[in-house]
Amino acid sequence: MIETDALIVGAGPAGLFQVFELGLLDVRAHVVDAMPQVGGQCAELYPDKPIYDIPALPVCGAQELVERLMAQIAPFKPTFHLGQEVVKVERMPDARLHVVTSTGTEFMARTVVIAAGVGAFLPRKLKIDGLEPLEGRQLHYKVRDPSMFAGTEVVVAGGGDSALDWALELAGKGAAVVLVHRSQDFRAAPASVRRMHELCDAMEMQFVEGDIAGLEQDDGRMTHVRVRGKDAVVRRIDAQHLLVFWGLSPKLGPVARWGLNLAKNQIVVDTEAFRTNEPGIYAVGDINTYPGKKKLILSAFHEGALAAFHIREYLNPGQKVHLQYTTTSPIMHKRLGVETDPEYKIQRDVA
Repeated sequence: MIETDALIVGAGPAGLFQVFELGLLDVRAHVVDAMPQVGGQCAELYPDKPIYDIPALPVCGAQELVERLMAQIAPFKPTFHLGQEVVKVERMPDARLHVVTSTGTEFMARTVVIAAGVGAFLPRKLKIDGLEPLEGRQLHYKVRDPSMFAGTEVVVAGGGDSALDWALELAGKGAAVVLVHRSQDFRAAPASVRRMHELCDAMEMQFVEGDIAGLEQDDGRMTHVRVRGKDAVVRRIDAQHLLVFWGLSPKLGPVARWGLNLAKNQIVVDTEAFRTNEPGIYAVGDINTYPGKKKLILSAFHEGALAAFHIREYLNPGQKVHLQYTTTSPIMHKRLGVETDPEYKIQRDVA
């Protein structure tokens, strides 16, 4: 049984920054995440995509952001429990929360912060039998190594930002890139759609309107993607790789059974402390909802800061939590290791 003042469920940007804000207030945390690595959607879905709205960083790669957050929370030495999902939360007579994960890890937590993004997000897959052996080899629902598609024939299926982004990224790098979507209406950024049409006009890629009707294989290898157009004609497209980006199917999973107030699969919180209806349980990031909610990483950082102050007060009833600035507070410097870490001293002297 692991006893902790705070247990954070989710190791994406919201969960990582929550570690930082709690650490500044001298609240140490354990972190649980269902994925085998930290980073949440940033690391899983778009590690190489640039982010432009992080304060003071004109541009930052998604994976770079995760690495920066990990460096920022290093002074607080959080403990990560990865590759396991929270399956049970039970209120104990002393108000603490007994939390159990899918691997049998047990916590006795005084507070829990849910920072699980959209929940257990799963890609919407092709509903064709017998494709499992191709997944990860020729059939892909995410891209981990773009270099594997260089010099190959690639079909990209989808009409959203992910599909357009990767079609544009791979155009010119593959022997042939074909984008397949069921209509001329796209959910992607207008600039990406314009660029796609420009590349099609320049014959650097191709767009085919229709639905995927099947795959053809030869000796266990995919050779063609079959696409049915609006005219009901099925066309065969040469393909060594098929990238399917039909969006995610978010599922709250066990969180839905925790007795929390929900609205459209999101957890209802207040905007004072981002508390749920259950004492000691908070929710920050994409998984929560409140009037005016915006699903931005920036918003999650703000939510985590306010939640941390209330958690500190919740853990220490009757003690006022004073606001201290990291620029001048000796207490903050000590917690951050500023006075003992030569690297921090150099940075401060340069500033």
